[in-house]
Amino acid sequence: MESRNEMELPEAEIRAHYGQALSLLTAFDHAPRLGKPAAAPAAERSPGIRRTTRFRSTTPGLAGRSTARAEGIQLIDRIEGVGGDDLPSPAAATVVRALRRALAIALAVVDEVAARSGAAELKRANLEGRLAPDRRGEFAELLAVESLAALSVFASATAFLLAEHAGPETVEGITADEILTDNPTTALQGALWELDQNLARAAQDDKTLIAAVIAFAEAVSAAVRARAETAPRSAAFTGASWRVAADEFPIAGFAPATRARGQKVQLAFKTPEEVVGNAIAKHQMMRLSRMLVAYDFDRRMNPFVELGGFIHTFLGDGKPGTGKTTLIQMMAGLINDYCTVAGYPFRYANLSIDNVDSYQGKSGQNARAFIDSVIDPAVIGFGTIDDIDQIAGKRGDKQSSSGQQEITAVLMEAFAGASTIVRGNATFGMFSNYAESIDDALRQRAGARFLIDGPQSRADYIDILALLLGKRHEIPVGDHDLMQAQAIRSAVAESLERHNQPQEAGLAQVWGEVTAETGPLDTLAEFGTYLHAISQADPRFTGRAIKNITDAIKARAMDFDMPDAWFESPEPFLHQPYASKLEMIAALRQPITAEMIAQEINRYADSEWRYAESSDETAIEEAVRNMERMDEAQRRYREGMK
Repeated sequence: MESRNEMELPEAEIRAHYGQALSLLTAFDHAPRLGKPAAAPAAERSPGIRRTTRFRSTTPGLAGRSTARAEGIQLIDRIEGVGGDDLPSPAAATVVRALRRALAIALAVVDEVAARSGAAELKRANLEGRLAPDRRGEFAELLAVESLAALSVFASATAFLLAEHAGPETVEGITADEILTDNPTTALQGALWELDQNLARAAQDDKTLIAAVIAFAEAVSAAVRARAETAPRSAAFTGASWRVAADEFPIAGFAPATRARGQKVQLAFKTPEEVVGNAIAKHQMMRLSRMLVAYDFDRRMNPFVELGGFIHTFLGDGKPGTGKTTLIQMMAGLINDYCTVAGYPFRYANLSIDNVDSYQGKSGQNARAFIDSVIDPAVIGFGTIDDIDQIAGKRGDKQSSSGQQEITAVLMEAFAGASTIVRGNATFGMFSNYAESIDDALRQRAGARFLIDGPQSRADYIDILALLLGKRHEIPVGDHDLMQAQAIRSAVAESLERHNQPQEAGLAQVWGEVTAETGPLDTLAEFGTYLHAISQADPRFTGRAIKNITDAIKARAMDFDMPDAWFESPEPFLHQPYASKLEMIAALRQPITAEMIAQEINRYADSEWRYAESSDETAIEEAVRNMERMDEAQRRYREGMK
């Protein structure tokens, strides 16, 4: 991203507006013009309990005085009354503090804008009754810009300050219609009036309170950006950038500031050196980590998406204990490190079995919130679904709950639906010990397949034993070069060479029949013949499988070493303009070869054959077990009848 010259917004100027901000939150009168009233009166407290806000005005003469009137908008009462308790909750206090801070920042920015635009002098002239008639139009336009700036900064600051307190909850029906441009004070009163209406509709507890305030702030920000596109004289606001140092809050025109929501990533990160075996999965996840941070926040696009080879979804499957969790920790750690260098917000989220809810529709909402959190274009996102066979139900399976079916529907739409937009800022990893139990259509939405088979060779087992034992012993290693077998380049080459021919017996038969007729596969026509033969042998091998294979081939063309210097500091690559990133990456791209095509077809088809055979074998074993149970039950029944 291009750096901007930011001016620091003095903390003293912000705090000077705390009194006015608190007054707006305490009580004011507002007659709506664009929004529709829908709020009920603020929740009343128990008799005999007097309302005393913790937030006292610092303005001389106002301390201890209440300006609240029964007929006015009393937003603090509304917020503290959410949930029906007599005492304000910590979440309510957090929201009020954030709103006060956001209002004060907005008012301080308005002063800066007025000084830059010349509106300050026009305001004095208007108050003194000496504003020339020919300047009244200009004055109205400048007030409109100040109003839009106040609303934009207020909304952006509110969402920014509350981001770290946000959870997965979402709220519906949030409106942002009362966008007024008479003057900044009226504009803010209109916004606070509508916030009050939204809280009355959508806030039932602390979690939905924070979710509703953030959703409202985002809605106001979007509405203001739309209005600002045609607003004249806006350069006084858009032509400068400010930063609030205490909050690390940037202000750059009408673009909303972003901060990764939720708490910091809570994972025990692993380094690539701590992953034994799983060469291809490890290699591609390391590549994907660097691809993600090539995302350009200004263009909201990743050069790897444009050039091809970006992996939006992948499936890692293997037996229990083969290293799926370790690979997740490795990839999350790499992305976190790269984002730290670049100064990018990183968001990791996992969709777990806890998100399957018994209430109808709630599981789907949880899955949608998970997806939306990860694909947020303002962050670098990594989402995982561990044990997806337990979380997403198989369609037609009577043992799958309605909640699991809801999650399946949401994931299918999100991963490759009509509305799916791949920007290249986020990737999703599905992991399972029993990939054959995943719904076929959902499994085929995984653009890449990683077989996670853990340590395989004698050298792998020596390496993992030494790694897990640590160094607090004096036992010699013996005749072995530690970690030499984990050299990623040679291990990946050996793993890929195994796929020059199919590994599964059923696919090997198809390969033999095709190559006996065509000879070595060298042309697109011959590869197409092989693909057609596979589809004849397995009807589930459809056009989506071909897309996934071609995506994997493009990823192989992008399988090059980006210089480490690009990720050690942001200037060489991460903060370059989009066009420069595109040119730098394109220069490293490799040509697609026939060998690549054959290997990726075999890798993908091998996995489908493996899943099908495992699924059939599991079904047969279950049927045999049921028959044996029935035979034993009949034997016991006959003995009991004697």
